[in-house]
Amino acid sequence: MPEKQPRPDWNLSERDTIILQELARDPQLTSRGLRDLLAEEHDIDVSHVTVNESIRRMRADGVFREALVPNEEHLFFSLFEFQFNPKGFDEHWEDALEHIRSSRHTFMYFLSDGDYQWKTIMMFEDREQESKWIHEFYKEYGELVNNLRNSVVTNVLKFGTDPELFEVFQEDEE
Repeated sequence: MPEKQPRPDWNLSERDTIILQELARDPQLTSRGLRDLLAEEHDIDVSHVTVNESIRRMRADGVFREALVPNEEHLFFSLFEFQFNPKGFDEHWEDALEHIRSSRHTFMYFLSDGDYQWKTIMMFEDREQESKWIHEFYKEYGELVNNLRNSVVTNVLKFGTDPELFEVFQEDEE
């Protein structure tokens, strides 16, 4: 299992919050572009070096993650939900989870509450590739898996972070 990262220091300045919002709107913005936007739209006068340092600090502190995400028009996404059979769990669960985590098809995997379901969002070129992945997973770990449900995501209607989400960082200061 991957090592759990310490919780980042969420006490961000107003400028840092605005930088996060603007990057959520346009992840391709340069530090010079952000500097200009901060000056023109938010009346914040800083150098592009300061903007770059703020981004670097937030990234290092774990405030946000950067990930390369393929365009959803080129691949299709599937949601897999599964439970593990308690029999043999101690011996095989780590291998099974590492298999999922390290799969090139895994975009995200996580544990949800309720029925203690493991879930993963995976990406495939086509349904055949998805079917082969499931088949191979069952061949290797079938005795461990109690239930595997998969749902193809047919229409991605929203893909991204709303810039307004970052306002939560400023709510404690008000």
